[in-house]
Amino acid sequence: MPRFISWNVNGLRACMEKGFLDFFNSADADVFCIQETKLQEGQIQFNPEGYHQYWNYAQKKGYSGTAVFSRIKPISVAYGINIDEHDQEGRVITLEFEEYYLVNVYTPNAKRELERLDYRMKWEDDFRNYLKHLDAKKPVIVCGDLNVAHKEIDLKNPSSNRRNAGFTDEERGKFTELLNAGFIDTYRYFYPEKTGAYTWWSYMFNARAKNAGWRIDYFCVSERLKDKLLDAIIHSDILGSDHCPVELVLK
Repeated sequence: MPRFISWNVNGLRACMEKGFLDFFNSADADVFCIQETKLQEGQIQFNPEGYHQYWNYAQKKGYSGTAVFSRIKPISVAYGINIDEHDQEGRVITLEFEEYYLVNVYTPNAKRELERLDYRMKWEDDFRNYLKHLDAKKPVIVCGDLNVAHKEIDLKNPSSNRRNAGFTDEERGKFTELLNAGFIDTYRYFYPEKTGAYTWWSYMFNARAKNAGWRIDYFCVSERLKDKLLDAIIHSDILGSDHCPVELVLK
């Protein structure tokens, strides 16, 4: 029963001071993916026993970055999506296993005033094509901070966030395109009507205490993995970041 965890730690060094190791150890995941590590090689000593580890660092210091810790040694590992424009920020790591690919991603934020929305649209198309290319070979599990709340049910205040980064019609439309390309949003597969299920809360306005959040962290899988899905879990009780961990359990 393989268990996968994904967590945007919003700075791994800071998260380490706030209980990261306790959760990492108790989670006992087969594969543990993190986003927004915000560090460079050599800036942290973290060598969990029994795990192979893979890091993708952004060129810019203290920014972005991803890492994967896997109990099973993958057949191959790839960093980025083979497009130079997108591969400077340490956003993607792909592990190939016997039965599937696992892709850990930290999707670019469209930013305030949507200054990066055009770039984000290009990213979305290129990343979706990358996933489809993998999916043509074997099923794909993609996880991470996708920086979009797909439907109104996926955030506390949809009307006031209508044109804000992460809830624009454009970004939501690209997520729909991903699902239409043959992927399942595993949390909604199990819990289509569940409200108040969020994975990110602003540090302002006491948002977490009020559960005024957004669901922007996902596990999506190729449709042909549907029969293997056992559960999708949001660990909203785990602190340490402005995001909480999400989990996927397969048969």
